[in-house]
Amino acid sequence: MRVGAFVLAAQFPGQGHGEALYRAVRSAEVAEEAGLDAVWVAEHHFVPYGVCPSAVTLAALLLGRTRRIGVGTAVSVLPTTHPVALGEQTALLHLTSGGRFTLGVGRGGPWVDLEVFNSGLAAYESDFPESLDLLMRWLRRPRVSAAGERFSFREVPVVPRPDELLDHPGPPVIVACTSPASVRLAARHGLPMLLGMHSGDQEKAEMIALWRKCALEAGSSPDQVAAAGHVSAGVLQIADRRAEAAETLKKAMPGWLQQGLGAHVTVDGRVRRMRDPYAYTELLCELHAVGPPRLCADRLAATAERTGIRRFALLAEGCGDLAGTEENLRRLGAEVLPLLPLLP
Repeated sequence: MRVGAFVLAAQFPGQGHGEALYRAVRSAEVAEEAGLDAVWVAEHHFVPYGVCPSAVTLAALLLGRTRRIGVGTAVSVLPTTHPVALGEQTALLHLTSGGRFTLGVGRGGPWVDLEVFNSGLAAYESDFPESLDLLMRWLRRPRVSAAGERFSFREVPVVPRPDELLDHPGPPVIVACTSPASVRLAARHGLPMLLGMHSGDQEKAEMIALWRKCALEAGSSPDQVAAAGHVSAGVLQIADRRAEAAETLKKAMPGWLQQGLGAHVTVDGRVRRMRDPYAYTELLCELHAVGPPRLCADRLAATAERTGIRRFALLAEGCGDLAGTEENLRRLGAEVLPLLPLLP
């Protein structure tokens, strides 16, 4: 099993942007010290839910601050950037880090971001497949042209070539999936999925079953399907007693969720009902690794058993402060990882 930290750079009530970003950087450094496998960096615009507006930029910094740990985006929002620009940045990080970078992409939401970046609502509603196709061609071919509805340009050489790294044919890519349509799209490209923290094991197992079916139909081999490295996002809070761990999250997370999720503005005025922050926190405590080390290890092992997922991205900053986040990550490395079964 491969366990990593999911870093949102969350701005809790009363905190500044710099404080949230400093905690994000320290989380990556401590995650490496604690023996974790990876750090996954989120991207958001104009909301305190997460104050990192460019996951690839923060990933570049973290790759420079670390030596061993993998760093990935979870995710870079594809509709608000040009696929070629993101492909170039990905190749750059892949080559200069010695293959430690993973690009995660997603569709995002119908937010005002689409207006600010002049992408338009179509970039979210209909053009994501074209954008993903162009991105993947850029990462896998020496020369690329485009003649689609959204992107059209003459053939140009791919520079730098991301496949020049020995033992790494190209940068790994994952796709955030929240619907059957996104599952089918990821499967068609043979790309593993990042599955959200709001989903339980049953829902994740059903999405993986659909992905497997669609990937085989699209031409992936059984070996490729079996080797797909899907990632499950979750929450981590370690304490000596489960009630103590849950109470820590219930004190800190609702205020952050209330101001963070409530700040989203839709581009076209559509109504998007926000989750109840208290009920959502309760749900996350029930679904994920919240409690003593043995319980946390058992929760992760149970998810792996039920879904086949072997990679995890765990949000450790739910307490809202730097010292608590660092302690959480250190306990994950020292007290939980040794308890996990040796699954392939």
